[in-house]
Amino acid sequence: MHPRPMAVTAGPFLPSVRSGRLVCFVLTEKNRLGAIVVNILRLLFCLISMPLHILSIQSSVAYGHVGNCAAVFPLQRIGVEVWPVNTVHFSNHTGYGTWRGLVLPVESVAEVIRGIEERRVLPRCAGILSGYMGDVSLGAVVLEAVAKVRAANPDAVYCCDPVMGDVGRGFFVRPGIPEFMKNQAIPAATMVTPNQFELEHLANTKVTDLESALRAVDAVRACGPKVILVTSLRRQDAASDCVEVLAVDANEAYMTETPFLPLNVNGAGDMAAALFLAHWLRTGLIREALELTVAAVFGVLEATARAGEREIQLVEAQEAIANPERRFLARRVR
Repeated sequence: MHPRPMAVTAGPFLPSVRSGRLVCFVLTEKNRLGAIVVNILRLLFCLISMPLHILSIQSSVAYGHVGNCAAVFPLQRIGVEVWPVNTVHFSNHTGYGTWRGLVLPVESVAEVIRGIEERRVLPRCAGILSGYMGDVSLGAVVLEAVAKVRAANPDAVYCCDPVMGDVGRGFFVRPGIPEFMKNQAIPAATMVTPNQFELEHLANTKVTDLESALRAVDAVRACGPKVILVTSLRRQDAASDCVEVLAVDANEAYMTETPFLPLNVNGAGDMAAALFLAHWLRTGLIREALELTVAAVFGVLEATARAGEREIQLVEAQEAIANPERRFLARRVR
């Protein structure tokens, strides 16, 4: 006696074959609902497995890791497709005091972005990241690129890393750039990633404690950005042997604390901005993005300290980027 044949219902896009002939099945309401759920899950799986695409408009150096040279490799190690557009090409970063190379002509930067646009891929772009600008004239090119991407993909996020200066060094960019950042770039941005010095400039206030830090962040958010990441915070009401990172959105504020490492390096903030943008795009959660970013950056800085190097050890510590160990959990501060 042969077993009774099992009734098989074909999915809406997968016709069944029986006796060599295509047979259409009439789905019951229950099966129709099941098929819809299956196809939604398939779509979600495709979206999750698809790589993020980020347009990164930053500086480039031949030696060392700052700007795109600090952002592209970490993003690629976590599975992000990056379209790097370089604004300068220097021998090394300006922290050495001397360097060679050139600020790329505005027309050349715009041409590269135009070429990407001609490939008709801007609808895929989930985020635009901008960092160090060699000249204020590049600002208009960046904002034009943001407008083009948003026209192609209205959900695209613009992350502005407002590279201008640092505590102890003051401003180290050309005239006009601090004003451009405050008056034009920040209002256009979805996300801003200043260090403490840059936060104080953007908010027109001094940051001395947690309360003043949150007030400064709120002042910047009032200009337009939804999310703020303060990449290095040293305040009077915190331990002197630690460095804090603060992430704030409309609903929450979280902070992490890591041990202070005796380092004098550049590029860590560039890496942090890139990773935070990518992790936030994937999760939509500032706490998750903060913990993953801080874990990766600290892993790289720890390897740099062990090696006694002037440049951040991205290649040596790449496993800490791809698979960060969450040693520093974020605590909610608001």
